[in-house]
Amino acid sequence: MKKNKLSLRSVSAAPHIVWAVLFIIFPLLIVAYYAFTDADGAFSFENIAGLSDYGDIFLLSIELALIATLVCFLIGYPLAYIMARMKPERRKFFLMLLMLPMWTNLLIRTYSIMAILDDGGFLNTLLGTHMHIVGTKGAVIFGMVYDFLPYMVLPIYTCISKIDPHMWEAASDLGCTPAQVITKVILPLSTSGIVSGITMVFVPSISTFYISQKLGGGTFELIGDTIERQFVSSALNTGAALSLVMMILILISLTIMNRFTDSSEGGIIV
Repeated sequence: MKKNKLSLRSVSAAPHIVWAVLFIIFPLLIVAYYAFTDADGAFSFENIAGLSDYGDIFLLSIELALIATLVCFLIGYPLAYIMARMKPERRKFFLMLLMLPMWTNLLIRTYSIMAILDDGGFLNTLLGTHMHIVGTKGAVIFGMVYDFLPYMVLPIYTCISKIDPHMWEAASDLGCTPAQVITKVILPLSTSGIVSGITMVFVPSISTFYISQKLGGGTFELIGDTIERQFVSSALNTGAALSLVMMILILISLTIMNRFTDSSEGGIIV
């Protein structure tokens, strides 16, 4: 009987294993191969050593990603708290509003932001000004926040929604002010959601290239733009080395998230 169960599990897991090998492990091995070889296929550390030339780009990418993540947190945490305290009917409505833009492709959303922020766009027309927004770091950060804000709100909202309401009442009965209830009860209990949200915003922000291309206007490059440019120009080895560093950064972020996230947490509560 046990053998039958094991064989059934093996058969059920086979498609997932094949998928992981073909589309995750194998591509990673290819990236690692090109990162540690030269144009002739000989083993070399030159690609890794040459990454020092892209130090400013790495720093700029990390800077903008951290700013976008911080802004998402400052907006997302109060929003998640308010949504968690709403009545179920209103909560569903606000969840729908939050997730509705995600039903639209990222490219279309980015083009929409360009139409709003452009020199002759909706914002300048509405205000009667001639502000130059597209092509600045602020425009790129705005695009990151707009596109990735739901990834911050939803994990935090899920954590806060699971907190026993009696804990709120007990803290108030023991003399805590509303601000103290949030800082001493709600905030510590929602740490896993905060870490998940920060990771889910930081990772795509630091690796994005389309948002920075369109809203940055080509005035500066982020690491995602540089990787794309290397592969387009057939500089596969340099592009692979840059991609390898990005993968390491993402793995570190995911490790931190797994360290603080409770594996027993479920999905989003609606």
